[in-house]
Amino acid sequence: MNAGSAVPRVTLKEAFRYWFQLGFINFGGPAGQIAMMHRNLVDERGWISEQAFLRALNFCMLLPGPEAHQLAVYIGWRLNGRPGGAVAGLCFLLPSVALMLFLSWLAAAKGHVPAVAGVFHGIAAAVVAIVVEALYRLSKKSLRHPALYAFAGGSFVLGQFFGVSFPMIVLLAGLGGMALARVRPDIFCRTRPGARECIPDEPGDTAPLPPLTHVAKTVGLFAAIWAAVVLPVLAWRGASDTLSQIALFFSKAPFVTFGGAYAVLAYIVDHAVRLDWLTQSEMLLGLGLAETTPGPLIMVTQFVGFLAAWNQPGNLTPLAAGIAGGLLTTFTMFLPSFMFVFAGAPYIEAITADRRLGAALTGISGAVVGVVFKIGVYFAWHTFFPAGGADVFAMAVAVAALAALVRWKVSMHVLVGLSGAAGLLWQLIR
Repeated sequence: MNAGSAVPRVTLKEAFRYWFQLGFINFGGPAGQIAMMHRNLVDERGWISEQAFLRALNFCMLLPGPEAHQLAVYIGWRLNGRPGGAVAGLCFLLPSVALMLFLSWLAAAKGHVPAVAGVFHGIAAAVVAIVVEALYRLSKKSLRHPALYAFAGGSFVLGQFFGVSFPMIVLLAGLGGMALARVRPDIFCRTRPGARECIPDEPGDTAPLPPLTHVAKTVGLFAAIWAAVVLPVLAWRGASDTLSQIALFFSKAPFVTFGGAYAVLAYIVDHAVRLDWLTQSEMLLGLGLAETTPGPLIMVTQFVGFLAAWNQPGNLTPLAAGIAGGLLTTFTMFLPSFMFVFAGAPYIEAITADRRLGAALTGISGAVVGVVFKIGVYFAWHTFFPAGGADVFAMAVAVAALAALVRWKVSMHVLVGLSGAAGLLWQLIR
């Protein structure tokens, strides 16, 4: 995989030691995780060149799903082939899988205990601030032209007032981006001052491309892996069982979740709450817990799968059902990430150079801002105005958390910890 790149030969054992360590310290969401890998692998170790790293990042940004996890899989593949990609991707995930299983159990089994409920109350309020701050960051990154504000506003209106599904919004935004790029290419690429023509990218190092049968074989292999896990669940539990529904629903989600964890939330909130898998407050809590753990923020989906199966266990114990639901969710959510990288990485030059795909992704990124705004409105309403009336404490914690994020740049795990402590104190004194 190192053809044409001036990087040192890295053994799988060396790579494993790095990825194993990274799995326990990769806090900070996708931006922090990408920055950490860049500093470690490009600047300090020199395992991958700057140009190759940026091309890989562009490729992963084109894909649905968690871009930081896919970047780790890609770099692992580049260093040590498919075994290296598998090691990198699994090590990136496994610590957070174990920790989220424990936190999910704590929320499900002990969430009714007043002290624990108080902690979770504070965390849920802080999540509203986290979503608002994420909306601000996404807006700065994605809405780099006035035309893209229309994508954000349109996606919000379609989702909020017309009930258009997230996959349809993604499709419309992608098509809209490609259409707009035909008349205004300067919105979607680098241009010279006063001109609308795109500046060609500098050529990078390339390796011989495999035949297109490579894609078919890779997809077939991962389809077989998926079938080996999901089909026995369907045969054992039946199509109407919660575990089967979890497996099928989260098998679809990775293919439409452009924009990371917040986009995933937009897709699953309506579905999960409508089916009584969990409540709005539990969804907020899951996002807050995912913010405090290492690994991808999209691990919030494991929390959803755990609580869905815990709440509807069938003839299983709630704990057994919850563990099965959480692990099934993680398996089906992240398996496509490996498939996308292993299938598409050999074609990375052609993929990242395709301006139509880039324009589609830009349109989708603009639409995701509107989707996140819809999530923010949804979460804020259910947090600040629960059934019993206005929650002044939640409002105060959210305002304080937002100030801490914006003014003092407090880290996520510190912020969530302080908010949980405030919730506990409020529970004890009121």
